[in-house]
Amino acid sequence: MKVFGICASPRKSTTEYILTQALKKLNCETEMFTCNGKDLKPCLHCDYCLENKKCIIQDDMGEVYENLQSADGIILATPVQSGSISANLSIIMDRTRALEAIDYNLLRGKIGMSIAVGGDRTGGQDFAHMSNITYFMIHGIIPVSGGPFGSNLGASFWSQDSIDEIKKDEYGMESLNRTLREFENFLNKYI
Repeated sequence: MKVFGICASPRKSTTEYILTQALKKLNCETEMFTCNGKDLKPCLHCDYCLENKKCIIQDDMGEVYENLQSADGIILATPVQSGSISANLSIIMDRTRALEAIDYNLLRGKIGMSIAVGGDRTGGQDFAHMSNITYFMIHGIIPVSGGPFGSNLGASFWSQDSIDEIKKDEYGMESLNRTLREFENFLNKYI
């Protein structure tokens, strides 16, 4: 079993730290893609992929395409920017269209989990989770939350824009542990 984690932060900081911790807790093969230092161009919505079964843009999305295809589980980890997902994650989501042009069912049945890291406790984590969950649903990925007691949509963190502070976010870590438990349960049951 393989889990692919995407860190959608442009920096090597709090979101990458949390995703790294999450992947370490899983008892399976893991792979992480971080947007830090990567060349990711926005989708042109040019329909090239529909005709040619590949994206016209040649950049670091190739690594994402390979790992999305081979993964059984997908974790989207995003910093909260302007109350929702990062621009990097939006690019990745939009560019997934090229995979579906190859095979509409390519991602269907995989298990998806969301992590949102905000500078404030209520900085838009729920909206970021909803964007991730919507992405999962559009592509037939089964979204998993941590359940109805504190991690309703996914793992939510308050970083206060500091590695030292996010390490102290016990509530966030509890939400991560609950969500990871459900994520593993779904992987074991459906994959």
